[in-house]
Amino acid sequence: MTHTWAALGADPETPERVAYHRVPGLLPSRLPVAELARTTVAVCALAAAELAAARGGGAVPRVAVDDAAVTAAFHSERHVTLDGRSGGGFAPLSRFWRTADGWVRTHANYPHHRDRLLTALGLPAGADGGAVADALAGRRAVEVEETVYAAGGLAVAVRDADTWAAGQGAPLAGRPVLDLERTGDAPGPAAGVPFAGASVGAPCAGIRVLDLTRVLAGPVATRTLSLLGADVLRVDAPELPESQEAHDDTGNGKRSTLLDLRRSADRRTFEELLSTADVVVTGYRPGALDRFGLAPGALAERRPGLVVARLSAWGGSGPWGGRRGFDSLVQAATGIALTEGGGSEPGALPAQALDHGTGYLVAAAVLRALTERHRGGGTWRVEAALTRTAHLLTHGTDREDPAPGASPTAGGGAAPTPRLLERDTPRGRLRYAPSPVSYEGGPRDWARPPGRWGADAPRWTT
Repeated sequence: MTHTWAALGADPETPERVAYHRVPGLLPSRLPVAELARTTVAVCALAAAELAAARGGGAVPRVAVDDAAVTAAFHSERHVTLDGRSGGGFAPLSRFWRTADGWVRTHANYPHHRDRLLTALGLPAGADGGAVADALAGRRAVEVEETVYAAGGLAVAVRDADTWAAGQGAPLAGRPVLDLERTGDAPGPAAGVPFAGASVGAPCAGIRVLDLTRVLAGPVATRTLSLLGADVLRVDAPELPESQEAHDDTGNGKRSTLLDLRRSADRRTFEELLSTADVVVTGYRPGALDRFGLAPGALAERRPGLVVARLSAWGGSGPWGGRRGFDSLVQAATGIALTEGGGSEPGALPAQALDHGTGYLVAAAVLRALTERHRGGGTWRVEAALTRTAHLLTHGTDREDPAPGASPTAGGGAAPTPRLLERDTPRGRLRYAPSPVSYEGGPRDWARPPGRWGADAPRWTT
């Protein structure tokens, strides 16, 4: 955790305030996924505690990181149900496929991605897995990757770690897991003066967050900010479909609205929201929002004092900088899938750990930026990518020995039953995983359940 905390420019002594409850055997994998999950949550919780001290006054509260809670949170999309009904998980065409020279991984959970995949392969709408398998069997994996991406779809050739490191992964060597920097001057409160509305339980009280993210890392980050008292408004384009089940997982504490930035009226509404926002988090591929003036530099120029966080799959630079991507595709490209496979075919991590881990890292960086802004003002930029979190997993995270006295859950023991929460909502009984971000006096649950996606008015509540 120390190196990750240092990447955020924080006090190197503060991690001493973190205590861990380790449970061996959770998130089992060939790579140190449990350690990555624990580290990213610990950094986020510590950043929240630090902000609570800065804005509310007093010492930094002690932080507690519980492996069982962390594991449940990294599986949150699997645990969420409404009246006992759960989502469908990955779509049938989102999987590994054999090619003439190896494997390719596709992502087709959204209808438009499925349609583009089938079009790229020369298949009719509604073609099944058998037709896709036949179409891919005689092609080279890299050829499929390029053809599908050119059609706006999502497919990645499965690579080993060395091939990845020699290509797109080369710029990652020696870089921190994310960037956090002050990019300009802006007034801030006098150092040490508490913010009247903040408290240990709500260190983000009075903070307004525009959430321009989609599945899954960005919504995890903004879900965490809403837990801590921020007024989070998610903004989506009406023409892009979204799963209500996904929003039931990541929409806790938020409101959700639809704005078409191509329409002048909606654009004016968005600019009004931006004029009093404190944080903007974007999760679209780099460059996709630039035509609306939503590049990090353009946002900071229009709103000095803003914290702008941008996350992407591939990192915003290099030959894949502007490509779309998801956790499963990054695993395939970076060598993780081959490492986790059984030898005869690729495998996957026990959770979408790159998404969840990146989400907590982005939240941590935003919280640190808010702390620094409270102390001395400034405009701040955060840059994160799933590939950088993948690099942390494969190169910067060591597997830890079992904690002394801990009861192992692998090799005969049973993993602890996840502690889940339930609450009544206007749409039914919601079951969900609680946030693993925990510190003395911190919040235990979100102030409100997720509503219907896109149904809220485009305005602030604070």
